[in-house]
Amino acid sequence: MTKVVIIGGGPGGYEAALVAAQLGADVTVVDRDGIGGACVLTDCVPSKTLIATSVRSTYVRESARLGIEIPTADGRPDVTVDLRTVNERVKRLAQAQSDDTAARVLKEGVEVIPGEARLVDPSIVAVGDQRIRADVVLVATGAHPRELPSARPDGERILTWRHLYDLTELPERLIVVGSGVTGAEFANAYQGLGSEVTLVSSRERVMPTQDADAAEVLEGVFRRLGMTVLGKTRAESVTNTGSGVVVTLSDGRTVEGSHCLMTVGMIPNTANLGLEEAGVRLDKGGFVQVDRVSRTSTPGVYAAGDCTGVNMLASVAAMQGRIAMWHALGEAVSPLKLSTVASTVFTHPELASVGATEEDVRSGRVDARVVNLPLDTNPRAKMTNSKDGFVKLICRQQTGIIMGGVIVGPRASELILGVSVAVQQRLTVDEIAHTFSVYPSLSGSVTEAARSLMQASPE
Repeated sequence: MTKVVIIGGGPGGYEAALVAAQLGADVTVVDRDGIGGACVLTDCVPSKTLIATSVRSTYVRESARLGIEIPTADGRPDVTVDLRTVNERVKRLAQAQSDDTAARVLKEGVEVIPGEARLVDPSIVAVGDQRIRADVVLVATGAHPRELPSARPDGERILTWRHLYDLTELPERLIVVGSGVTGAEFANAYQGLGSEVTLVSSRERVMPTQDADAAEVLEGVFRRLGMTVLGKTRAESVTNTGSGVVVTLSDGRTVEGSHCLMTVGMIPNTANLGLEEAGVRLDKGGFVQVDRVSRTSTPGVYAAGDCTGVNMLASVAAMQGRIAMWHALGEAVSPLKLSTVASTVFTHPELASVGATEEDVRSGRVDARVVNLPLDTNPRAKMTNSKDGFVKLICRQQTGIIMGGVIVGPRASELILGVSVAVQQRLTVDEIAHTFSVYPSLSGSVTEAARSLMQASPE
């Protein structure tokens, strides 16, 4: 029986453990935070739970447009958020998800050892004084929020997102530093909950790694709803004044608020694990270097998830972990293919994308056709007063094979699955165009976009 030791119980670790157990290995997971890891306990699950509450709050605030009146003492519809109750629910659901995942792992016969592990050598893992011999080791230790020396989080006024769920009162004036996916999500979420939000962006537009049209739509929504977006400037320092914060910007300006949320990247949890001593190669940022089947530079040692820096998504971590076990245990396996990974920015509206981008087309890297269908033409969107967004499809110039897509709108995280299936299975726009969609539905815009990309057959 092959002995597998997995360091870390997040998506990369526990999904790998389930696969290894299914294939008959003797599996031990060494975990220091709780099964589910930071993803379940402090990052993805809590943040999306908070965002769900924010979206509901926004729907209530905008209900008057649909003829629903919620009177208050002054006769105007309003919403009050009890952040203590919100965060209690957030943490309760996160713990419940962790407990459910742990129960599943234990049911499959996986041994879970609480503690911190390190490699003594490629085949021996130490947990305190205990030594565990392993045929296969998977490193899935995740990452933690990056901190600036001039803006050290204190958990009171200067925060990382892992501090947010201990707040008992809604930040009156929240300054969010960093306009990537995490910064945009939290800025939008707290705006929906009722905070006055300022977003500091070092780039010309928010979410610079996302589709430009999508980022433009979302920044427009942010500004229209009252968010202050400060572009092309960096936070040089953040000071806790006792009653608030002062953020000093690189252009000399200062911004005052009640709290500051720092979202300036991630640092891999790879220190003090004995990796380099075991021959595991790290890059200059400390991320474990892996190939497309999750192998490190040391035979028998694999790595998965955020500690590898490969597209920091829970879904990618889980797939890396599964692929590692399939490969290590002799199963047929396809290498990780990032061109088929779907991702979502959980703003309101949501932004979801998969595959090739319009920038790929414009740069000449991909020979393709693009269509962008505004959501405000969709009847279902009109019914729900959801006019911000679009459906964008990208297909090969000659064959019509769908190579990618972007959706901005309500539940884009769900709608993108159809485009993901098309990209994964190499479906053509003709095949999507001839597929029935419900009328009226938001998904109808996907088939309509496909029809727009159809070309007449040559005579």
